Amino acid sequence: MENKPITKKQKAYDYMKSRIIEGHYAPGQRIVINQLVKELSTSAIPIREAVRQLEAEGLIDYQNNIGPVVTPIDKHEYVDTLSVLAVMEGYATALSSQHGIPEEKIAELTMKNQQMKEAIEAFDFQAFGQLNRDFHNLIYLFCNNSYLVEEIHRLWRKLDSIRRTGSAFHPKRAVASIEEHKQLIHLLSQNKEFETIEKAARNHKLNTKDSFLSQQHVYGEAFL
Repeated sequence: MENKPITKKQKAYDYMKSRIIEGHYAPGQRIVINQLVKELSTSAIPIREAVRQLEAEGLIDYQNNIGPVVTPIDKHEYVDTLSVLAVMEGYATALSSQHGIPEEKIAELTMKNQQMKEAIEAFDFQAFGQLNRDFHNLIYLFCNNSYLVEEIHRLWRKLDSIRRTGSAFHPKRAVASIEEHKQLIHLLSQNKEFETIEKAARNHKLNTKDSFLSQQHVYGEAFL
């Protein structure tokens, strides 16, 4: 089966989203349609369609008399979202553990965690962020509550406009995160009690929130 060609709208969407996530477009920066028409060598129609999709995802905000802008960072909303995610991810991880994660998947979690360590050492922050997300997604494959997992993914997308590669990266928190992953892997491999796993996974996310709160006066943005 042949792959379908990428549409002009999808190309514009991918381009703008990557520019937002990687921090090339700053929070509050205006999206200039005519400039994107030149950069992408296309018409304004697919770009406007992509803008509407990004607006629906919360990455772009349409402001009167200005037009589309990159959604400004709301640090209070970021902290609140992390707090909710801590509860949801803790529960989803514990639910996944009840179904018994196979040994080969435990090994894959260990491998991904090692790759995260190597990404830090190579200063490849974008790879670290993607591996971190892949790590947790692998666990959620065994969660039988699809609505819960869908909501977790929705909140991850919401945080994408704040979590920016480079300026958002905090090495000390990243190293601590890897150690916390090791603890989670051990608990999952030993089929520990539901409450023990839930607490460990919940605290893993809350530690990210606490790290942000303690450092925001220096870094001003969220950490991976």
